Amino acid sequence: MGRPPSDFDVEADVIGEHPLVMIAAPDHPLARQRGISMSALAGETFIVREVGSGTRVSFEGFLASRKIDRAPPSVEMNSNETIKQAVMAGLGIAFISAHTVAVEVKAGRLVLLDVEGLPIRRQWYVVRRKDKRLLPAAAALWDFWVREGRRFLPDISADGT
Repeated sequence: MGRPPSDFDVEADVIGEHPLVMIAAPDHPLARQRGISMSALAGETFIVREVGSGTRVSFEGFLASRKIDRAPPSVEMNSNETIKQAVMAGLGIAFISAHTVAVEVKAGRLVLLDVEGLPIRRQWYVVRRKDKRLLPAAAALWDFWVREGRRFLPDISADGT
């Protein structure tokens, strides 16, 4: 997970980097531009995750870091798959995990926008409740994820390769 819960005791170990990016349909006017400023995104409709989601919190933090105090026009959706489909249909752009869109970017159905300040680099975690004892098989799986989890994350660069 991208953000371990804070409302109960958990053990969380980092398994790899979690880049957050801005995506658009391949035919979007900004798709081939470099160094896109936030002012260039002012007229865009953003497809965003629901309030309270880790991606939404990161998006709002990104806007705040860019001194954007008024939320841009947006449409809220509660699944990454729905967001990807909406962006592919040209309904807007989205701030999302690069790992979530790796397949679509590689296939040319989505593009990563080269927005100043992005990607934001967070971490992926393997998480478990501290008050639960792991059985041997679960302990072995935990150790495997901590040791090898990074290998299973998609590799996606800023140019979408």
